[in-house]
Amino acid sequence: SPLEYQEQTFSSAFDDASEKAAKQGRALTEQEIDALPGLNLRGSSYVFAGSYENQIRAAKTLSVVIPLALFIIFIILYFQFKSTVTSLLVFSGIIVAWSGGFLMIWLYSQEWFLDFGVFGVNMRELFQVHTINLSVAIWVGFLALFGIASDDGVVMCTYLKQSFQDKTPASVDEIRQMVIQAGKRRIRPCLMTTATTILALIPVLTSTGRGSDIMVPMAIPSFGGMTIEILTMLVVPVLYSAVKEYKH
Repeated sequence: SPLEYQEQTFSSAFDDASEKAAKQGRALTEQEIDALPGLNLRGSSYVFAGSYENQIRAAKTLSVVIPLALFIIFIILYFQFKSTVTSLLVFSGIIVAWSGGFLMIWLYSQEWFLDFGVFGVNMRELFQVHTINLSVAIWVGFLALFGIASDDGVVMCTYLKQSFQDKTPASVDEIRQMVIQAGKRRIRPCLMTTATTILALIPVLTSTGRGSDIMVPMAIPSFGGMTIEILTMLVVPVLYSAVKEYKH
């Protein structure tokens, strides 16, 4: 409803407003303390608490958790493929998905995005399209995206690795033909994995009521990342072929 949409818009803008207000309040407090004559505050201190303090604490935690999560994902990929190069090829899918998540956040801030109706239902109201600010919920959504963004790359690289183990190509043309055949055989499983994830996120994106102001921002990066992550089905085979051609 319009009221719920306005509430979520206010909630997304509240983080930036509270941070700005805290900075202004700190500056004014310091000016007022300095202006008081004969006031000695030696041994005293003050801090800003509340939601602003929680945001600062969460930002510091995420600055450690996100790199750690990426490192753990890479280590798991390395244990699977026993190759740094192959692990990096699969890891490229996470970079592609990351860009897709930010692209979706940018699209949500555009007035023309989903500005049409289907069966009398406005898509902007259905998907609650409004400007999304970076927050803890957004970064948690990116963490969830990192865990599933490498699925297609794992499926593709596993089959490519098995194909090249079963048969050693004699020329560059044969390498390319083997990569194309592997891509054709694994494109359907990759599409099914991506499609099921995207479809599962649609009810979250259209949810309203209690908790939706947190769940919707969490789902937006995952939805955008998995949509763009389809490119992994093209990027990973091309990079794999380039590596094999270089080693040939």
